[in-house]
Amino acid sequence: MPAEGSIRDGTTADFDLIETLRWQPGDGFVRLDRHLQRLYSSAAALGFAADPDSIGAALGKCRGDATLRVRLALSRDGAAEATTTPFEPLVKDAVWALRIAQARLDSTDLLLRHKTTRRHIYDAARAEFPREQADEVLLLNERGEISEGTITNLFINVGDPVLVTPPLTSGLLAGVLRGSMLDAGAAREAALTEADLRSAQAIFVGNSLRGLIRAKLV
Repeated sequence: MPAEGSIRDGTTADFDLIETLRWQPGDGFVRLDRHLQRLYSSAAALGFAADPDSIGAALGKCRGDATLRVRLALSRDGAAEATTTPFEPLVKDAVWALRIAQARLDSTDLLLRHKTTRRHIYDAARAEFPREQADEVLLLNERGEISEGTITNLFINVGDPVLVTPPLTSGLLAGVLRGSMLDAGAAREAALTEADLRSAQAIFVGNSLRGLIRAKLV
């Protein structure tokens, strides 16, 4: 088993880098440039080989007659593989039920800022609640700050048009949708607690695959 240090800095740990994208007929990949930018940045930071031609060839095979969910995996040696499943849209006006996990994230773990197959903490948090009780589960860090959901970033409305989302220092993935919203001025960063969540005028979770989803804490 890798030493704790190697798991935390990503230099020898056994995992892949992943990106989850949506492909649409006529439009192609949604936010592809941002997904690739994150992938290449993570590869450079964690010592992964990343050949644009290999990655492009893997993505180039992802085509269909309907919208697809695409999972791109990059191994440490640079091997790229893309798999597809049908994209299942949410029902109109869906509101996701949120729960808060007992499991805690360590905000000093820099691997949380990269999207990888190392998902044991997220799987453990998701397993705390049956699917019929929670559509998404939020995790807190060691300081009691909200970090992120198991598959989404969090956004709340505190009374102005700009949504608030936790900063990377709270221990979370630099989500593609999150980054695009920050760059567009549609969101800003601030540390958030459960009390902030409960007093919010509106709650959303989101990722690049599905966009923003209205949510409620239960």
